[in-house]
Amino acid sequence: MNLLPVFLFAISANIDNFTVGIAYGIKKIQIGLISNLLIAFISAVGTFLSMRIGLTLSEFMSVSFANKIGSFVLILIGIWAVMGCFVNRLEKREKRRASHSNCKRLLDEPELCDKDGSKTIDVKESAALALALTLNNLGLGIGASIAGLSIYITVLFTFIFSILTIVLGYSLGKTYLSKLLGKYAPLISGIVIVVLGVYEYFH
Repeated sequence: MNLLPVFLFAISANIDNFTVGIAYGIKKIQIGLISNLLIAFISAVGTFLSMRIGLTLSEFMSVSFANKIGSFVLILIGIWAVMGCFVNRLEKREKRRASHSNCKRLLDEPELCDKDGSKTIDVKESAALALALTLNNLGLGIGASIAGLSIYITVLFTFIFSILTIVLGYSLGKTYLSKLLGKYAPLISGIVIVVLGVYEYFH
């Protein structure tokens, strides 16, 4: 089995986890092991459900057509993510609007999850963060499933990478590289998704 597409999916699906980890590392907000595991579990469940939806949709198409459609969806999601990076830079130059969704606000300012100001993300707070991260990746899971990625292997990699990216992001958040990595991580994610889509299209 070729694990490269699954590897690329796991990276792109957990880039937000990486940037969240960086943000917490900068602000010295701790994420305990249980909270990290809960985030990974909810992300994995969300990936599974979204990929099941994609698999159901693919049953109404031929294998080759489903692969093309899934690949095209991934490419569109990747392009949208890359464009979103530039749009977000423009938005950050303006005053943040109250109309922004709670999901977007939690991803842009993950420290908001620490509602009690304890400098620690507890289980309840991590569940809200995990939901925001999961909802942000629903389309990616659907597209990946239609494109032909193995559901169970992909879910497993998503779970593992979720844990690792938060830990790595938190560690890097305490270094001078944090701002640079946090700034370009979403752009890298979009590019990786495009590469995944192109790879699956010609695979």
